[in-house]
Amino acid sequence: MKTIILRTASDFLLPVLLLFSVFILLRGHYLPGGGFIGGLVASIAFVLDAFANGLENTKKLLKIHPGFLMPFGLVISAVAAISPIIFTGQPIMTGLWANDPIPVIGSIGSALFFDTGVYLIVIGASLTIIFTISESA
Repeated sequence: MKTIILRTASDFLLPVLLLFSVFILLRGHYLPGGGFIGGLVASIAFVLDAFANGLENTKKLLKIHPGFLMPFGLVISAVAAISPIIFTGQPIMTGLWANDPIPVIGSIGSALFFDTGVYLIVIGASLTIIFTISESA
């Protein structure tokens, strides 16, 4: 069902939901939230756009196939996970934090990079699954 109300609402909600997903991602290395939930919110934004404007228009909006986000996110997460071994000799997945905080984001650490990788993996996996199911239906 592609009504004018749904199309108009999705045009406004897509950027808002994507911004909210980035907020959840950035909030997650201090408080509950993070890459998984932020990735799901971003995926929901694109699914809503696909419902409203059609799958082909959403694929044009994404520019790349969402499956390409998965290996990129996996590399980011893996590097963040093994960085304590490389830089400090500490065990894997030990949090490393920068000394000076960034004004809006706060202290940047390896947890943020790990969550960013998870964010990209979740977006890639969920959109690949949903788009594949939508194409076959």
